[in-house]
Amino acid sequence: MASNRTDVDEAHSEQGLGSRAPEFVRARRLLHLSWQVGVFIIGLAVVGLGIVMLPLPGPGWVVIFGGMAIWATEFVWAQLVLRWTKRKVTEAAQRALDPKVRRRNIILTTIGLVIVAVLGGIYLWKFGLAMPWEIKNQ
Repeated sequence: MASNRTDVDEAHSEQGLGSRAPEFVRARRLLHLSWQVGVFIIGLAVVGLGIVMLPLPGPGWVVIFGGMAIWATEFVWAQLVLRWTKRKVTEAAQRALDPKVRRRNIILTTIGLVIVAVLGGIYLWKFGLAMPWEIKNQ
């Protein structure tokens, strides 16, 4: 059973996966478990803060990925999620540089802005600068 654990540890360290806790922490099971609980709680707090920032002004996704990076210092699943995310973001960035995709995105953005401007103009023409909650039934 111990050799199986060693094989898994060796496979993870070859791929750069696994705990990045100091050796003296990993050598003591209870200390390592406490370390992992602490890392999990700190990562959870950061991810929670990022989730709160999503609808509010602030870099919500950046903070969420920061929390995932904290988790990735200890947990293989978080390391794998970050690798997958990094790969997908790189692929999306490469696709966005394609001239056809850029042209399509510019056209869609322009159409969206024109629609918003027309709707805003209709609202201003009909109601003026009144806020929607201040408009009386007409």
